[in-house]
Amino acid sequence: MTTVAAAPSKSGRTKELIIPITGMHCANCANTVGRSLKRLPGVEAVNVSYANERAVLTYDPKQVTPEQVIETIQSIGYGAALAEVDLPVAGMTCANCANTITRVLKRLDGVLDVNTSYAGERTHVVYLPSMVDLSDIKRAIRDAGYKVIEVEGGEQEQVDAEQAARNAEIADKRRKVIVGAALSAPIMVLSMAEMVGLPLDFPGRLWIVAALTTVVQAYLGKDYYVSAWKALQNRTANMDTLVAMGSSVAYFYSLAILALGLDPMHYHVYFESAAMILTLITLGKYLEARAKGQAGDAIRKLLGLRARTARIVRSVDGEEVEVPVDEVLVGDIVVVRPGEKIPVDGVVIAGQSTVDESMLTGESLPVTKTVGDMVIGGSINKTGSFRFRATAVGKQTALAQIVKLVQEAQASRAPIQDLADKVSSVFVPAVIALALAVGAYWYFWGAAAYYHHENPLGVALIFMATVLLISCPCALGLATPTAIMAGAGVGAQHGILIKNAEALQKAGSVDTVILDKTGTLTRGKPTVTDVVEIQGERFKKEALLDLSREVPQGGANDGDLTAAQFPALPLSRSHPLPLLHYAASAERASEHPLAEAIVEYARAHGVSLSEVESFNSITGRGIEAKVDGRSVLLGSPALMLERGVDLEPVQAEIARLQDEGKTVMAVAVDGELLGLLAVADTLKETSAEAIRQMHALRLRVVMLTGDNRRTARAIARQVGLDPEREVKAEVLPGAKAEVVRAEQAAGHVVAMVGDGVNDAPALAQADVGMAIGTGTDVAIETADIILMRGDLRSVPQAIHLSRRTLRTIKQNLFWAFAYNVAAIPVAAGVLVPFFGPHYQLNPMIAAAAMAFSSVFVVSNSLRLRRIRL
Repeated sequence: MTTVAAAPSKSGRTKELIIPITGMHCANCANTVGRSLKRLPGVEAVNVSYANERAVLTYDPKQVTPEQVIETIQSIGYGAALAEVDLPVAGMTCANCANTITRVLKRLDGVLDVNTSYAGERTHVVYLPSMVDLSDIKRAIRDAGYKVIEVEGGEQEQVDAEQAARNAEIADKRRKVIVGAALSAPIMVLSMAEMVGLPLDFPGRLWIVAALTTVVQAYLGKDYYVSAWKALQNRTANMDTLVAMGSSVAYFYSLAILALGLDPMHYHVYFESAAMILTLITLGKYLEARAKGQAGDAIRKLLGLRARTARIVRSVDGEEVEVPVDEVLVGDIVVVRPGEKIPVDGVVIAGQSTVDESMLTGESLPVTKTVGDMVIGGSINKTGSFRFRATAVGKQTALAQIVKLVQEAQASRAPIQDLADKVSSVFVPAVIALALAVGAYWYFWGAAAYYHHENPLGVALIFMATVLLISCPCALGLATPTAIMAGAGVGAQHGILIKNAEALQKAGSVDTVILDKTGTLTRGKPTVTDVVEIQGERFKKEALLDLSREVPQGGANDGDLTAAQFPALPLSRSHPLPLLHYAASAERASEHPLAEAIVEYARAHGVSLSEVESFNSITGRGIEAKVDGRSVLLGSPALMLERGVDLEPVQAEIARLQDEGKTVMAVAVDGELLGLLAVADTLKETSAEAIRQMHALRLRVVMLTGDNRRTARAIARQVGLDPEREVKAEVLPGAKAEVVRAEQAAGHVVAMVGDGVNDAPALAQADVGMAIGTGTDVAIETADIILMRGDLRSVPQAIHLSRRTLRTIKQNLFWAFAYNVAAIPVAAGVLVPFFGPHYQLNPMIAAAAMAFSSVFVVSNSLRLRRIRL
């Protein structure tokens, strides 16, 4: 154990921080952690124990934060054991509610980060379990006036419970809308009867109206009053505060007029306004809740892919047992029949089939699966039956990881949201202050000038209520997150996983796409593309003699066969020529990727291979070996010329193949040239189409490759890139990040697309890193966007989706700001001096406008679900 004292706090107010440390291996590790933490300003004392793996700090929160302490621990090679929880929350009515939850939770000691989404109705909390319990977090949310949705059981049960709670909330709003409408209709008729010429003026009419309005106020208004009271207790205000104040002004003023027996002709009553305000706003909240539920459909569809049960083989006699999917263990043998969902991830060990992976990867065509292929939990088996060994279960499956990524993206904040959040945080108090000012103006000056036949208090209160009701912070709070939710959901359905909202926003601004050639444009695996046979006389004669043994009776005999009769003997399974035999036999001893390609090609064409008697690798140039007692030389044309092998007959072929971007190797046996082999990393079928689509989006596309310029230009021409302007050849793996940095320095917003470990630094450097999902885990961890299909066409799709999402966010923000900027002055009565008293805005219209402004924003975001990528 090490205890380190630091300078005392200047402020005199200190806190204690307890951090579980990971990665310590000895007492010296504890000393290292202690010394590093001591150097932080504001740390008064540090006690680091290797035995219980904890650091206890006394610190001044004005000088240092827990986040800085944890960053220091991580920077010296250790870790902090943090916990994360994602809690569904019910009861939020506007963005200010989300801000309230965030503030309340951040006050808890041990809570490091909180991200609350009003649109997603969730809060994500990162905390130190050594200082605060999950129960404390839930209690703080409840004390703030909101409800945490929870249930015992697995992930599916949690999702089901959350959906049930959301459905119950929507059903409750629907009931209230129906009751409100049923009561508001007679209220409106009785209140407005004289205006439309109906003979409904009878004694007690207004008391009946008051009684019906009281029921509406109590049943529909209860939620708004409770929420407003809770907000007041937390020293804040939200949308419900505005609704409660606006409806209360109309209701209680009217009730006072009636109770005091004042003349309704001089003192107008506004019972119909009070009732319709609550009914219309509740209707808006009902429609908004339904629309927000649709924005989260992508997650529910993904979770719906999860199988409930699995058929496994555990007993020695091979008996199949059906168990809940949560009970499947890594290593279990799982049996899948036609039409069934694959329950977990694994590797096929017996049988074959075609599998529909479209909901996970966006790949529309079924994928053939045979022994050794990976299968993904949640995909659907189509035709055959097979068995596979489980390799990932529970939260480790690809489906669970996809769901987690999409949830995190939908809950994350985009930088464009900052302005709206700042405005929302002060919006409600500002509106209340403005409403009071408007009320004061109309009471002291305006009423006498324009409404001299009416009571000044009534005029002032109605203008004040109208300002309160028309102001809509909800539209501001929903503008960005609903579009992010919809955009991330659409991306997931097309195999495009966007990790956070910031990446989605940046991708919409990309003007340059840098593509790593290997594994991105190409398959990432070399393949033999050309075999050119140029044999010496001896080898032709041997091949001809082999063939003569199969000539039917009455046909030619050995003496009839000459080289002239077979100037170009085709390669076939029945009659393999020496070139592939000697080349593949020699390469068997090599582990080079090109050697593997040659051996694989030879075997696929039925060529029998011999044992290698001796082998020598000539680094970077080729190999020499002894096969069947003969000396085999295989390598570059330069190596052949150096060894005196005549390449004159094949110079034209070498030039042609090199111009096509292929690696050319010559093969000689006992000093005689047998022919050429060309190997290339073949292009994916969709690469050229993907480049065309990117150019159509006016994107500048740059190909990065370590190949020589001649090869790089040949590949560029094949995919439609400009060989002079859109190719960077002979780039070393470590220099890829420098290329990205140079493009950024030139003022470009850069997306880097890659799949390998070599790409990770470049992916991290780029404004947006895109990893091909078939690539390595390192690349995927570094990337901002994961393309599950491994299809380059996902790149233009991701950028198109991001641009549309960004455009939708801007539309929403424009509407939210423009609506409030235009509507509040009208509600305050700015038109009355110019056009007369009849241009006073009715509070009912104000309530309807407020309710439907947020519905408009959500509906506009939902249009993204219909986007065609």
